[in-house]
Amino acid sequence: MTVALHYAARSDVGLVRSNNQDSAYAGPHLLVVADGMGGHAGGDVASSVAVAHLAPLDDEAHGPDDALDELGRALGDAHAELLARAEENPELAGLGTTVTALLRAGNKLAMAHIGDSRAYLLRDGELTQVTSDHSFVQHLVNTGKITAEEAEHHPHRSVLLRVLGDFDMEILPDVSVREARAGDRWLLCSDGLSGVVSRDTIAETLTGFQDVGACADQLVQLALRGGAPDNVTVVVSDVVDVDDLPDGAAPPTGPQVVGSAATDRHRPTRGGTGAAARAAEHAASTRPPSEPLDEDEPPPRRVLRRVLWALAVVVVLGGLVLGGRWGWLWTQDQYYVGVSDGYVAIFQGIDQTIGPLELSHVVQASDLRITDLPQFMQDRVNETVQMSSLAEAELWVADREREAAVP
Repeated sequence: MTVALHYAARSDVGLVRSNNQDSAYAGPHLLVVADGMGGHAGGDVASSVAVAHLAPLDDEAHGPDDALDELGRALGDAHAELLARAEENPELAGLGTTVTALLRAGNKLAMAHIGDSRAYLLRDGELTQVTSDHSFVQHLVNTGKITAEEAEHHPHRSVLLRVLGDFDMEILPDVSVREARAGDRWLLCSDGLSGVVSRDTIAETLTGFQDVGACADQLVQLALRGGAPDNVTVVVSDVVDVDDLPDGAAPPTGPQVVGSAATDRHRPTRGGTGAAARAAEHAASTRPPSEPLDEDEPPPRRVLRRVLWALAVVVVLGGLVLGGRWGWLWTQDQYYVGVSDGYVAIFQGIDQTIGPLELSHVVQASDLRITDLPQFMQDRVNETVQMSSLAEAELWVADREREAAVP
């Protein structure tokens, strides 16, 4: 069986922002959504740079074994360019972008993901969120501090812990290889869609439209009807069996580029036919000259992303930013067991490094070498073991010391 991709990419500036900082690319072998952030034009640059480095991968030269390496190299090159651009132009300081990318290699799909743009898979009528947001709030969900329902309305839900940007830090995207199964429908989107349109509505729309272009258009319209406080970008793609296609129904062969990476990126795409869209268009056209639309004026959901787009910034700004002090105090109420200089140790904080800042430190070292543990326990400690308190961590380490002392 030979599979191919039917795809459609759409992007809209939304009803609040004045410029589109999202970029997307959809081609026969590559799907990408990048959600930029930063100062004036910074987000435009960041997402466009990411797409520019990934776009050359859209060919048939990749095997399943090297597709992930190719994605990783492209993201690394994009990261290096963003660092260089920010160094050369101080106005671009703080620019960054999310990236969610799928690269087809035969009947496999290699995925790389960093940030809070998302990939969803509709298979046999069931919708699954394939990616996990690299956000502070998602970390709270993962550690049981809040529920997924509470996360949807959390005031810090746009604070990102991992992005592609001008921080001189290691790029750690989530990577995986998945089957490209005929009949699957993939959705890649920025949080301008997922933050406004419910999961159930997304599932109904992906199921209810056979044509990928019509489906993508409807998803954008739904976000606009919901107020679209952010740029909205979607890529919808069907995995099809080429042998089963009717005559004259060949998959598309040319790429679709939308958002800030497109050649017409300076054209506002504030769209939609609903009342909210018409009201936004009227407000833009009647804004007095004394009140120019500020290119850097973010919608409410982006204030924290712009100011606190990494938890390190929350720490640095401390009491200057609402919620920053709480976030820092919360991290210092966390403990885990890990490895320090080859020995088992207890850490306070969370196992994250953002730029030059370590968000955890050793509070208690032990005399237990990691190599004295069984292999399965070494693997577990190397991945860190979360603890609810310092006392629990001390008991856990003491148990491991006793076990290691038994001949």
